[in-house]
Amino acid sequence: MTFLKRIFIVVAASVMAMAALAADNPRPEKHPAQSWRALLNDELPLLGHRNWIAIVDSAYPYQTSAGVETVETDADQLEVVKAVLDQIAHAKHVRANVFTDAELKLVPESDAKGVAAYREALANLLGTTAAQSLPHEEIIAKLDEAGKTFHVLLLKTRMTIPYTPVFLLLECRYWSDDAEKRLRTAMAAH
Repeated sequence: MTFLKRIFIVVAASVMAMAALAADNPRPEKHPAQSWRALLNDELPLLGHRNWIAIVDSAYPYQTSAGVETVETDADQLEVVKAVLDQIAHAKHVRANVFTDAELKLVPESDAKGVAAYREALANLLGTTAAQSLPHEEIIAKLDEAGKTFHVLLLKTRMTIPYTPVFLLLECRYWSDDAEKRLRTAMAAH
């Protein structure tokens, strides 16, 4: 085999290997600033119970589970949280259980300028909606696990304050948690 043929084979094999690697590890979705809203509008009807929507700060890690879709919004975090909650409030098929990082309650203003104002603004935005707090790593693990089977839409924002993500676990709007418990109790009795 000639030297040029060997070089061609090595280069071709390298290109094919890089293409396969890129297919297994897609890059975050890049969308024009307002198209994340269109994406949310398009995807929300497809989402159901056990799917997640996460609105995260700019340093949130890029997760590589197959079902985790990362979208750069280039938007203010509270703006994105409000838009997502409004969309879900108008959806006939899903409701959201809200999770926040447990660490957020303890991040001092001296270490993260603006965190106190963010906590207050988020509390006002959530209103009477109860938010569960879990350690950050525990929530990331839940998203990673969910992404192995279910779709997770991760919306990255311009936020630069740590431990500020808002995680929404979608549930069926027309089937309550109490109805599910009653059904499971009835099934166990049979």
